[in-house]
Amino acid sequence: MLIRCEIMGKIKNLKLYERCLIIIDMVNGFVKEGVLHDDEISKVIPRQLEIIKDSLANGSLVVFVKDKHSGSSVEFKRFGNTKHCLQGTSESEVIDELRSFENCDNVVSVEKNSTSFMESPTFRKLISNLTELKEVDIIGCCTDICVANGSIGLANYFDQNNRDVDIYVHEDAIETYDAPMHERQKYTEAAKLLIKQQGIKLVKGKK
Repeated sequence: MLIRCEIMGKIKNLKLYERCLIIIDMVNGFVKEGVLHDDEISKVIPRQLEIIKDSLANGSLVVFVKDKHSGSSVEFKRFGNTKHCLQGTSESEVIDELRSFENCDNVVSVEKNSTSFMESPTFRKLISNLTELKEVDIIGCCTDICVANGSIGLANYFDQNNRDVDIYVHEDAIETYDAPMHERQKYTEAAKLLIKQQGIKLVKGKK
C-alpha cells in the first residue's frame, strides 16, 4: 500500500522505526501571520528545536503535520468563518525556524484538512505501516484543539488495533492562542486534563 510517492521515496522501510516525533501545525498561519496566529506560540520554539534534534539523533521518524485548507473548507464555519492556512499560501508552510528539518533524512511532512492529524488519510496509512512503533512524542500547537484532538485520536487508534505504544505530549513544547472567547490558560489546563485522563503521558524536560 502506497502512502505518498514523496514519503515512500524518502523513507525506505517504515518497519525500522520504534520511535516517532509528531510536530503539529507549527506553520506560519498559527505562529507568524493570519487571523488565527498568536506570537506567544513562538515561545516554545527553542524547546521544540531541542526535541527535534534529539529525536533525529536517536533515529526517530519525524513527522511534520501541516494544516492546509481549500477556500471552501467546511471547518471554517465552525470557527467563525476564519479562513486560515490556505493551500498555496505561506500560512500553510512550516515556520522558518523549523523548515530546514523538512529536508533531513528520517523526516516527512503530512497535510491535514481538520483539527486532528488522525483524520488525514496520509497519516493513517503512515501510522499503519509503522508496525514496530513503541513510542510517540508530540509537540506543536494548538494545545486544546489540534494537539488534544490528534493525540487522543491516536491513542484510540492504538487501542482499536491493540497496539501497545506509549504517547508522550511535551507540555513545555506545546502552546495555544489567546482570544476574547478563548482564554489561553483555562483552555490549556482543560486540554491537559483531558489528555492525561486518556492515559497519555504529559512530560516536561527530559523523559
